[in-house]
Amino acid sequence: MSRILLVEDEPLNRTLVKAVLTRADSPEVREAQVLDAPTLAVARDYLSAGDIDLVLLDMNLPDGNGLDLARELAADHGRPRPAVVAVTASVLPQDRTAALDAGCDGFLDKPYAAAELVATVARYLGGAG
Repeated sequence: MSRILLVEDEPLNRTLVKAVLTRADSPEVREAQVLDAPTLAVARDYLSAGDIDLVLLDMNLPDGNGLDLARELAADHGRPRPAVVAVTASVLPQDRTAALDAGCDGFLDKPYAAAELVATVARYLGGAG
């Protein structure tokens, strides 16, 4: 079973993402375990325990910028790195470039359609979407 770490400080957004993923057509997405982290500190705790396949990473969090975590993951060459998708309302071209430069594998603009979220997750988990 795949494990997704959802780093998002807004409780409603976490609930919505989980609801969309648990109803996905793709078994790989639907059956994935979704762990949620409302802060970077909680995200780091989950990541230090390992076995995370995908990180859905908000940029603006109460304890810092999600790009800092993306940079940390990109620089940690000692263990396998999960795929990281920036999920943000910051949609200017320079925001996308900054996320990719920080080590994110993908970028998902808020607001997004449920199908777009599922397709993005499926792509990084290797599912059909």
